[in-house]
Formats: sequence, structure tokens, C-alpha cells
Amino acid sequence: MADRNNMNNTVKGHVLSASPLTDHDIYLFREGSHHRLYEKLGSHLMTVDRVQGVHFAVWAPNAKEVSVVGDFNNWDRKSHPLMVRWDGSGIWEGFVPGLGNGTVYKYYVVSHNLGYAAEKGDPFAFSWEAPPRTASVVMDLHYVWNDAEWMKNRHKANSLDSPMSIYEVHLGSWRRVPEEGDRPLTYREMARYLTAYVNESGFTHVEFMPVMEHPFYGSWGYQTTGYFAPTSRYGSPQDFMYLIDHLHQNRIGIILDWVPSHFPDDEHGLVYYDGTHLYSHSDPKQGFHPEWNSYIFNYGRHEVRNFLTSSALFWLDKYHADGIRVDAVASMLYLDYARSNGEWIPNEYGGRENIEAVNFLRKLNEAIYENYPDVQSIAEESTAWPMVSRPSYLGGLGFGMKWNMGWMHDTLKYFSNDPVFRKYHHEQLTFSIWYAFCENFVLSLSHDEVVYGKGSLINKMPGDEWQKRANLRQLFGYMFAHPGKKLMFMGGEFGQWKEWYHEESLGWHALELPEHSALRLWVGDLNHFYRQEPALFELDFSSEGFEWVDVSDWEQSIVSFLRKGRQHDSMILAVCNLTPVPRYNYRVGVPEAGFWKEALNSDAVEYGGSGHGNTGGVNSTPVPCHGRYNSISITLPPLGIVFFKYIRGGK
Repeated sequence: MADRNNMNNTVKGHVLSASPLTDHDIYLFREGSHHRLYEKLGSHLMTVDRVQGVHFAVWAPNAKEVSVVGDFNNWDRKSHPLMVRWDGSGIWEGFVPGLGNGTVYKYYVVSHNLGYAAEKGDPFAFSWEAPPRTASVVMDLHYVWNDAEWMKNRHKANSLDSPMSIYEVHLGSWRRVPEEGDRPLTYREMARYLTAYVNESGFTHVEFMPVMEHPFYGSWGYQTTGYFAPTSRYGSPQDFMYLIDHLHQNRIGIILDWVPSHFPDDEHGLVYYDGTHLYSHSDPKQGFHPEWNSYIFNYGRHEVRNFLTSSALFWLDKYHADGIRVDAVASMLYLDYARSNGEWIPNEYGGRENIEAVNFLRKLNEAIYENYPDVQSIAEESTAWPMVSRPSYLGGLGFGMKWNMGWMHDTLKYFSNDPVFRKYHHEQLTFSIWYAFCENFVLSLSHDEVVYGKGSLINKMPGDEWQKRANLRQLFGYMFAHPGKKLMFMGGEFGQWKEWYHEESLGWHALELPEHSALRLWVGDLNHFYRQEPALFELDFSSEGFEWVDVSDWEQSIVSFLRKGRQHDSMILAVCNLTPVPRYNYRVGVPEAGFWKEALNSDAVEYGGSGHGNTGGVNSTPVPCHGRYNSISITLPPLGIVFFKYIRGGK
């Protein structure tokens, strides 16, 4: 047992009891409410009795021995043992003098369980060696931020009534350097190129697929081992901070994908950490994920909830993230997820709901919004679980927003139909409005839709090449007109033909062709128009912000609807012609008499269209239509969407 009062107690030059952990820390840790564990566990530079070194602390309650090994002691497992705390917390700790920033290390853990022993990475490490090496690295996270203006005002950019158009990025394949072995860009190189591209394209936020350290590159980051460390593949923690800082200075928000649903079976990671299922359930019917061959966190364990909540807050704290997108929430909510009968254990009431996971998610979101009320927590949840994006005090899960997977599936399925047959599938396009306001939805066209043989977005569209591009322009226009925030995966904005592949750069050569640069121009103009028009974002999550004009013209595959802002005259009329037949003198009822300016037209020549349009706009006439006293007679372009803006008092 370590002597708490003797700061100079040493074994082989190893100070045993220079601990930053207080009794209060241990109380919160054991209670499950310590949300800043990254300040206490892991490796931390400190000075004891004017001697500089590193304090190590790791949770391993079923260990018989724990020692620190690394280059500094030639990986000698006996050289620097840690001591278990006296308080029953299961935390092993110790101070090693003489070590500094950049020290490479692991914990050698010997278990009470059947002689299990392994060299383990540090669950709380701030940095890891670049894969395929697997050791942890002592890292000082000091960085001088220059984003104070953004941080002060970011509540305006992240609020539910603000425009949010998200560009989803996989860091390793957005752009590569073919002259240097096709290597990915570094974090600092990304800062320059990505910031300029996103600003030019008009997106408000960037969402990074998981940057947390992961051993298998092909997992895209979704098999996480380093829950407190950005991957070293592209640079240091400070380099990643620089990337975020640079984006913030250019008024671009950052959302980070985060994976609390499962973890991989790599021996240096969390699995069997102290020779037992420390972080997961021991019964594979609860603790093993059959679809992903990974392990499921034990959300009923206080220390595990501490670990995960601390990880989420860490990225908001140390890296100034503006939100987290929580991956695979459905797999957390249901005990029978991806399981057949007899392969899962019901909850205490006999149901399939994972009550411990539900409680964890509610507490997680409470902690996020209590500490960072100006960020967003976003759920990737693919079922009809109710009130995902409603506060926990109302019985919800407490997320700020939820991906709208139903809209994505129905819309892509509709657009994949030959226009000749679309009239028979009209409800696939219109059904989403029936549930559009039951959650705070993000309309997502994500990476999952352009991999594993699903084809790129443009290749999902029917017809010849011109028609494919026209359909894609209309899909994007319909998404920006539809209630909900927006998300688009990289490459879709310029119509990349190939499926996304994580080992290759995007097909930037396509932008050398005028038809692809025209598509990107359309997306950019959509983004800029969207950000300028409150009618398209202020009431995204309220039925007051949407009104059908005509939902029933299935015979011609035409829909028309209004988006409305808080001001009475803040109105945008969107009309979609989902066939390749132009419609002339098509009459649409409007709620106000006056001039309706043609603000955007996907068929404009500069976007690669045929040029059918309305010469800048039309004046209404007192001809009743669609239950309204006034109407406009317009030209609808083939496979096109037209946005009209109401102008009070005329042109």
C-alpha cells in the first residue's frame, strides 16, 4: 500500500505517491459522475519536489501487477512498477522522474485472472504512435488558440434556428499528394486547402469522420482505440488543433464523429484490459457485437460511463469542437440489435430496450449541454425511437439533432426511379413531411451511401449523363428546400463518378470538365442562397416553417411548397419538376400578390442546364389556384427545381 503522506517514497527511482487524484476525484469516479477524468488519469507532466517527470494513472481493478514500460527503461517490465491506491478504486499510479514530453510507453498489466498478462496502451493517452506501432505517447496539449472571436459568438452558428450546411470529410482521402507516394495531407496542409474550399463552396460546418486513433485504417476511424487522441497519421495533437483553429478563424464550425457504441479487439486496446471484460459485458450476448466483431461498452458500469463522458467533453474542451455526432446510436438502444432470437438478453422488464444505454445517453447529453450550451450533440439513429432530439427532462434522449435516415432512404430510392415511373412512387418523395417535425432532423447524404457497391450519388441517378447531372442538381436543390439541416459527403458536390474509397484521393480531375465545375457552382450557390434566406432555416423544426402548395400532382411528378421565416413576408416558393419534360404556363397558387423573383434555377445554363426559366421572375395575377386567391404562371424546367422569393412591392 502506498504511503499517501510520503511524497519522496521511491522504488528504483520511481516516486510512488505523487498523486493529483484527490479523495473527491475518487468519490466522483466511483459514483459515475467524474466527467474530466482526462485531467487525472493517463500520463501527465508534473514536478514533484522540484523534480520534473510524468505521473501515470490507470484503472485496472483486477490486476495483480501494473508497470510502465517504454524506450526509457528498455521495456523492462520490472523497472517501474505502479502501486494500487489504498481506496479500493482499482487505480494504479506512480510518478516517474526524468521523463518528458514525447515519452513512448505502455502499461504491462498482469491479471489475477488465469495469469493473463499483456502490454496495453493508455486508455487516456493524449497521443499514440503512428500505426502500425501501438504505444502511447506522453503529450503536453498546450496550444495558443486564436479563435476567441468564433468561440465567443459560435452560439449563433450552432443554434437550431441558424443555417447549418455540413461538409462531411474523411481526412485521409479528401486530397492526397501523388508526387509523394500518394500520401494524405497533414493536418496543417488540410488547414490551408480545406478552409479555402469550404469557404468557396459555402458550407457552414465541417464534420470529420472519426479522427480518434484507430489501428485499422479500413475502419475509417470507427474502430477506436484512442478516445483522447487524434490519429498520428496526419500530425501531432497541436497540428490538429491548428486545423480546427484555422477553420474557426474563417467562421467554419467543426463537428467530430465519436463512437461510444463499440471498440475493437486489438490486444493493446480496451479489450480484456486487466484480464477481464473491464469495459464490456462478459456475456457475449450483451458484450460482443456480431455485426462488427467488436465489443460493446458496459453502460451500467460507473467507471465506463466516466470514461465515455470524459472523452466526449474532452474534444469540446481541449479541441474546441462545436459538436459531436454520436455514431450507431441504434446499436446502443436495442439489446437485440443485429441479433437473432436467443442471441440476446432481455432487460429487467423483459423488453429489448437497453435501459443502461438510454440512461447513459441522457446523462451524456445533460453533461454536454450543461458545460457547453453553445454546441450540438447529434445522433446517428436509424429507427423510430421516439424523442431522440428532445430534452431528457421531457423523457427524450437529450440530443440536439438527429440524422434523418428515413428521408435519405426514401429520397434516394425515389430519385433512382426512371422519371417515367416516378408518378407511381410519389409518396416516397412526399412522405417525409409527415414526420419532419417530430425530431430536429439533419438531412444526410453521407459516406454510407457511396460505398460497398452502392455507387456514387451521380451514378444513382437514372438517364444519360446530362440527365444524371440534372437529377443530382435537383436532388441537392430539393434537400436545401426541405426542412432540416443539411449534410453532404465530400465528392458529391462535384459529381464524383467513382464510389468513395478511403485509400484514394477524391477525383478532383473531374473539376477540369465544365459540367462538373458547373455542378459544384450550383452547390455553392445553393449554400450561399440558403445562408441568406431565413425562410430556409429559421423554422426548420416547426411546422410553421413549411406549407404545401400542391402535393397531389403525382400524374406530372410535380411538387410545390413554401418555406417561411418568422417575418410575415419571409417566404420562398420551391417548385420541382421531376420529369425530363418542360412544363410551360404551369400555374401555382401563391399566398401573397406581388412579384415572385426567380432566385435560383437548377436548369440555368451556368449550372449545366438547358436554360428553361422565367426571365428573372413573374408577377402574380388574381387567378385562384390551389386554394389561394392569387397565382403565378411559370415555366418549369426539365428535371429542375426553381426557387422563387416573394418581393413585397414588386421588383
